[in-house]
Amino acid sequence: MTTNDSPTTGSTSTGRLAGKVAIITGGGSGIGRASALRFAAEGAAVGVLDRDGEAAAGTVKLVEAEGGRALAVTADVAKAAEVDAAVDAVAAHFGGLHVLYNNAGVDSRGSVAVAEEDDWDRSFNVNAKGTFLVSRAALRHMEKGSSIINQGSVAALVGVMNFAAYCAAKGAVVALTRSMAVDLAARGVRVNVICPGTVYTPLMEPMLAARGDGDMELGLQRTLVKYPIGRLGDVTDIANVALFLASDDAAFMTGSVVAADGGMTAQ
Repeated sequence: MTTNDSPTTGSTSTGRLAGKVAIITGGGSGIGRASALRFAAEGAAVGVLDRDGEAAAGTVKLVEAEGGRALAVTADVAKAAEVDAAVDAVAAHFGGLHVLYNNAGVDSRGSVAVAEEDDWDRSFNVNAKGTFLVSRAALRHMEKGSSIINQGSVAALVGVMNFAAYCAAKGAVVALTRSMAVDLAARGVRVNVICPGTVYTPLMEPMLAARGDGDMELGLQRTLVKYPIGRLGDVTDIANVALFLASDDAAFMTGSVVAADGGMTAQ
């Protein structure tokens, strides 16, 4: 199995984000990188935020190679000062901010019976607190018509064995999204959450290995039976959903929980 960390845009541009400035957290790889390429192809200037500065710079190079505009910024989304500086830098560089995609996330493992407290804290600090901190910083620059997309998970909607902290943290992101949507409606800022099924990225490798009792290929086969569509997600699948929610095509959507999961939660 290989990850698609350097995806092409995969579609003809229609300029749906022309004139917009976007920030994508966790933009150095996986879904974040695919989304940066997709958003830029649709006309957005993209702030690529990642705790790994080299990875963020790599995404910027890919965007620029396709004629887009991007800026790499380094921050740990769980640290307010770093987040504030990074978001302010993007808004200053491009002259505003219209779209935020809170994609950054971390995995966790273990049931409540065996999970470590540090792992619980790390999951909430990045997945939930990080979403709050980056959103707070972004809202200082956003105006009417802006869009925030949060990254949830099917793990927020159904129980996933031995992933208690991750399920809980992503559940918090879904609840936070609904609260934000209500709070920000009067400001004209839309907030929605994507709940992907299993997308093959480096983040998913520990889960697949655990599900296969240490054998990643076996874990893949055990996972595929949960998906009526017959495959795992690709990073571009989720990037395309994020693009839709970021664009004016989704102007009447706020507080929505969008399950992009190949039918997994339909069963």
